[in-house]
Amino acid sequence: MKGNIMELKDEEQIIEVLKALGSESRMRILEVLQNEDMNLNQISEFIDMPASSVTVNIKKLEEAGLIETEYRPGNHGSQKICSLNYDKILVNLPGNRELKDKNLIETSMPIGNYKDFNVSPTCGLASEKAVIGELDDVKSFLHPEHIHAQILWFGKGYVKYVFPNNLPNNSQATKLELSMEICSETSDYNEDWPSDISIWINGVEIGVWTSPGDFGEKRGILNPDWWYFDQTQHGLLKIWQVTEEGAFIDGNQISDVTLADLKIEDEDFIDVRIGVKEDARNVGGVNLFGKKFGNYRQDIMLRYRYKFND
Repeated sequence: MKGNIMELKDEEQIIEVLKALGSESRMRILEVLQNEDMNLNQISEFIDMPASSVTVNIKKLEEAGLIETEYRPGNHGSQKICSLNYDKILVNLPGNRELKDKNLIETSMPIGNYKDFNVSPTCGLASEKAVIGELDDVKSFLHPEHIHAQILWFGKGYVKYVFPNNLPNNSQATKLELSMEICSETSDYNEDWPSDISIWINGVEIGVWTSPGDFGEKRGILNPDWWYFDQTQHGLLKIWQVTEEGAFIDGNQISDVTLADLKIEDEDFIDVRIGVKEDARNVGGVNLFGKKFGNYRQDIMLRYRYKFND
């Protein structure tokens, strides 16, 4: 699963997932699926539960989005295979102060709404309905439909997004957070394909994250039915943060760049560049996922907290 996280914010979804987890039998099923995908009979034998009961519990877990099932060829016809979607769950409790914080600004940017790019093949884009333009043709990134992209990829180079700077007058940012679903890019896919991906904010490189691979072995939860089975399927949800102390990814410090270096208060916009440098140790490309592709129902999310000056 490679670190897939389910984040729960909606109250109805929280209740549904917690109900699904509120069973010893279902927790046991999740435990055995941590190690490998299994069919219903294998699960039944492994946890010593009647197949009919396994079926009922699997349905409950699938409805909650915790697992997925698909039919695959077997020795005696097709068989229903169960696999785990996530290995961690993050629950935002009702009344979460951060979700209601008035001093918090959040902007969601569709991945196709880039303002500048410089990319090299392998490259391409696709909406939820079809491939946009031609594969491995850089001109496709200029296609009028590019704003509808739900997945885009390139072997090296960058895409740049411009977010509005909505800081109130007489205020300053105290924390900036950028999150997206992302992974490496190569022809078809290769789960062992490292890529040194850089993030620049207002022209300042805040740090490099090495993506471990281009993930295609397990189908993306949100991918449309027409999307090719032999191509990239999903990424990892990564969270970059810049504070007054430094820059971090998933809580681990990656550089000494601070908010003061980004000069957030100086412009009416915040530009974000995502890419792989030509001289990177691992020039392994980038895949970016929108809210209708991959495993996470979100676009590129920029959040920043602020305080008013005295």
